[in-house]
Amino acid sequence: MSMHARRGRRFNRLQSHRKAMFANMVQSLIEHEQIVTTLPKAKDLRPIVEKLVTLARRDDLAARRLALSELRHLPTVRKLFAVIGPRYKERPGGYLRIIKAGFRHGDNAPVAVIEFVDRDVDAKGKVDRERAEAEAA
Repeated sequence: MSMHARRGRRFNRLQSHRKAMFANMVQSLIEHEQIVTTLPKAKDLRPIVEKLVTLARRDDLAARRLALSELRHLPTVRKLFAVIGPRYKERPGGYLRIIKAGFRHGDNAPVAVIEFVDRDVDAKGKVDRERAEAEAA
């Protein structure tokens, strides 16, 4: 393999598994607006989410279809375009921050918190609370 065009980590996964993993992480991040993961995964996740937020700022049908092809989860795409896109309309990039959070107990892996810069603090766990209320009713 040549030394050119080697971007992104492999994370010891197949390409399809890696793509699915990042799609799931993007979905969780948009849903909760803050997630805890390993530092390398957070660093590789940031450009994926930032590009989707830039699409959401555009808010046209083509952008929605591109986002849906990447995420494959309609409620997440709806939140991305209805809530997150308008929130960062005036911001020229830099929608996420990564905060180092020490090391994981089990394997000493470096852990980080990745979150939106002007995040809605109530968003974290909101979906879980709504799901619990729906089951209780």
